[in-house]
Amino acid sequence: MSKKKLLMMGLTLSGGLLMAACNNGGTVNEEGQASENGEETIDIGTVGAMDDFNVGDTFVATEPLDISILYRDLSAYPYDPDWRFFEVLEDEHNVFYDAVAVPLSDFEERRSVTIAAGDMPDYVTDSWPGVENEFVASGAILPISDYVEYMPHFQDRVEKWGLQEELDNLRYLDGKYYVLPGIHENVHFDFSLKYNKTVFDEYGIEEPTSWDELRSALEILRDETGTMPMTLWWQGNATFLFAGPSFDTVGGWGFGDGAMYDEETNQFVYAPMQDGYRDMIEYFAGLVEDGLLTPEAFTQDGERTRNQLVNNEAFVSSGQALTMADVNEGLADRGDDNEQEFVRMPMLDGPAGPKVGGSRLVSGVMFNNNVAERDDLLALLQYVDWLYYSDEGNEFAQWGIEGETYEKTDEVAGGYRPLDGISYETFNPGAPESLQEDYGFGNVAFAFASNSEITLSKMNDSEIAFQQSMIESRELVTPDPPYPMSQADQEQAALLSTPLKDTVDQYTMRFITGQYSLDRWDEFMSDLENQNVDGYMELINNAYEAFQETLEEVE
Repeated sequence: MSKKKLLMMGLTLSGGLLMAACNNGGTVNEEGQASENGEETIDIGTVGAMDDFNVGDTFVATEPLDISILYRDLSAYPYDPDWRFFEVLEDEHNVFYDAVAVPLSDFEERRSVTIAAGDMPDYVTDSWPGVENEFVASGAILPISDYVEYMPHFQDRVEKWGLQEELDNLRYLDGKYYVLPGIHENVHFDFSLKYNKTVFDEYGIEEPTSWDELRSALEILRDETGTMPMTLWWQGNATFLFAGPSFDTVGGWGFGDGAMYDEETNQFVYAPMQDGYRDMIEYFAGLVEDGLLTPEAFTQDGERTRNQLVNNEAFVSSGQALTMADVNEGLADRGDDNEQEFVRMPMLDGPAGPKVGGSRLVSGVMFNNNVAERDDLLALLQYVDWLYYSDEGNEFAQWGIEGETYEKTDEVAGGYRPLDGISYETFNPGAPESLQEDYGFGNVAFAFASNSEITLSKMNDSEIAFQQSMIESRELVTPDPPYPMSQADQEQAALLSTPLKDTVDQYTMRFITGQYSLDRWDEFMSDLENQNVDGYMELINNAYEAFQETLEEVE
């Protein structure tokens, strides 16, 4: 089959509306053959599925639905098969999980080995778009875009929230996508800087709004306190992620494969070779050189960072709501009369302006291709659709059972609050039970994206205000267009990108920590050129141009 026909098939299936539930004539007949307007399209097992499953319906399997998952286990709330979350699914929805729990530190390697060995469970949790790259060519992963027409809540949100273009960015040469992403109604700004507002106020320092103003604030703190006033959580990976767009570049967790789309030339360029990347590196190297940012921040663990902030060894750090709450709890537990509080710092303006990165597509799930042969595939799709993409499913996964684990109230900005005795995020610190650890709700494997109401519900007043302010005041940098490659080109790109990325990481660390002078930047560029960065970018740009031509043919 030609690429054009494959692409047309993928676009038709993923963009199609729903079965009879969505009034377009799509049905599943008695033999389990799905059809759209009377034309058969795909065989699908219907055992356990609900008839006429529509938007707003609660999923209850008509026969027991057994699901195996590869589960990313977190030390903050270790996996427990007896969680109330699973009890409710079994008792009220006839859904039974069998999880292979893998520690976070081993998850990526275990996922690759498991899939390569053909031992993949029905689906893998915590799958960011892009992790499927190494598995698609082998046929191990289900092209989920062929099946989303049977997921009414997913389709409804994609249409209402205008997400089709972002979904199309996930497509491969065959026009299909292989990760079912989590989808947010609005971009959520998880990572940013946080600062000790009490100390800033003590020295008359106003809240910074730009990277230049931050530097001025840090200089005052250095001179007044004798400290290196800034540290980092996650060795700078989060910092470069959210700082990158304001410098017109990418970095840290946002580096990806290093390719960055240039709208002016309609070409991809290698980000570290552009002015924006050097501007960002020069800025942070300058902070280290002038004693404003501790160089150990790029190698230390989160516990060390927390201690620096709690012990007033530093007053600014990268972080997010949970780490900020952790630090504030540590400050409160010091037992002295010096009450202090960390708060969010706005996303800072940089040389490129008030730009922030982000996507409403986040970590989701990836299915074993073998589920296509299950006699209860339709029931599996309906369940996943309900849990991950319906308002009711999101509320359940995030908060649990009203009156048992949470209450709705006007007394808090988000409208939801755990019951007394149950802690969650910034609610009820020190309570004897945890909504996550003891009940299994608020688990990122099952509650990773939702409508704005649920997303904001776990935040306090200041966090909600921060999120809304950033949405209103910042310019969002949209994700780059896709450039799907053939298997041969993917393999060649991987051979080139890995040593390039290693070189970038080494020079970046040495520049910032002062091991290398920035006078050696030309040497850095020469090393990238000697590793055939031009050939790498040619692969990417050829793939991008070919895919654009394919899309034009379809249109």
